[in-house]
Amino acid sequence: MKVKIRKGDLVEVISGRDKNKRGEVIRVLADERRIVIAGINIRKKHEKQRPTSGRTLPAGIIEFEAPMHISNVMLVCPSCNEPSRVALQREGDKVVRMCKQCGSAIDS
Repeated sequence: MKVKIRKGDLVEVISGRDKNKRGEVIRVLADERRIVIAGINIRKKHEKQRPTSGRTLPAGIIEFEAPMHISNVMLVCPSCNEPSRVALQREGDKVVRMCKQCGSAIDS
């Protein structure tokens, strides 16, 4: 199944502890059907100090954005500024993403 959300899109989280938050898609993991969103789904990782090629990485708590399942987000339409479902429509030999609410093209 084709992933309808791409890198750089603005999405809104519709379920989970970050519900109703918006952010930009940093990375799409299409095989796993997951996406990474800037500032959303922040996790903490405790790391030991370790040597790497001539220098040492310090120990500490690192915060990072964890991947989130693609079904937990909706794409925000740039024209109506509302979260909406996405339709794929062919125009000639190109496939264009369309907003199901207002009918405008998402790809410019």
